[in-house]
Amino acid sequence: MRQQILNKLSDLEKKYDVKVLYACESGSRAWGFNSKNSDFDVRFIYVHRLSWYLGVNAHRDVIEEIDGDLDCSGWELRKALKLLAKGNPPLFEWLSSPITYITDPTFTLEFNILADSCFSTKSAIYHYLNMAKGNYNQYIKGKAYVKLKKYLYVIRPLLSCMAIQDSKEVPPTSMDSSMDLLRPFMAYPEVVALIEAKKAGLELTEGPSSAVLNDFIEESLFFFELYVMDIKGITIDYKALNDFLYNQILDFTNENR
Repeated sequence: MRQQILNKLSDLEKKYDVKVLYACESGSRAWGFNSKNSDFDVRFIYVHRLSWYLGVNAHRDVIEEIDGDLDCSGWELRKALKLLAKGNPPLFEWLSSPITYITDPTFTLEFNILADSCFSTKSAIYHYLNMAKGNYNQYIKGKAYVKLKKYLYVIRPLLSCMAIQDSKEVPPTSMDSSMDLLRPFMAYPEVVALIEAKKAGLELTEGPSSAVLNDFIEESLFFFELYVMDIKGITIDYKALNDFLYNQILDFTNENR
């Protein structure tokens, strides 16, 4: 499958006349609880040649194509840098994905340096907190029976909040890397059981709501709603972002000349 993904990315480069600078796996495969039937969610960052940036009309700054169980979605570099400046957590997840397909060495090194300077614990915790709260309120809260896999889509962002609180750094994309933070809680065995069942390909259908998991979720939501209020924001060095964009555009434009 890896070669099929690389071939698809190469086809996209030719089709749109772009250069893919970084490509990785996102979604359940990167999070560590995919089943054998899970789709491949390929995410990537790409750059156009200089002429694309100089036109009067605005251009579409994403590439999205679905081919069977292969879901490819990419962000143009200027868009990615704007999102980086806003502390966009999904972008940081791409950068810390345990499964990568394309990693241009120079780009990846310099982009990660910029990412470190742009990471905002406040923005990240707000993002994961709202994700957990939204999924909990929509799929679990007040229900006697729930789709059990929805618990993973609440616990994962809460674990990310816990990891940020613990390290003040970008949280690991894979849940496995943060599970030790959950060990002191009564919810730990149930979360492990859900992950193992999902990995084994068992269908996590509807089942009774778990009081243990619900208590853990509600206590965590309450805690992080208070915790995030005291975190200060950060200042972004836009000149560094602009210089990086300029250099990447020129490098690609001048290739093969």
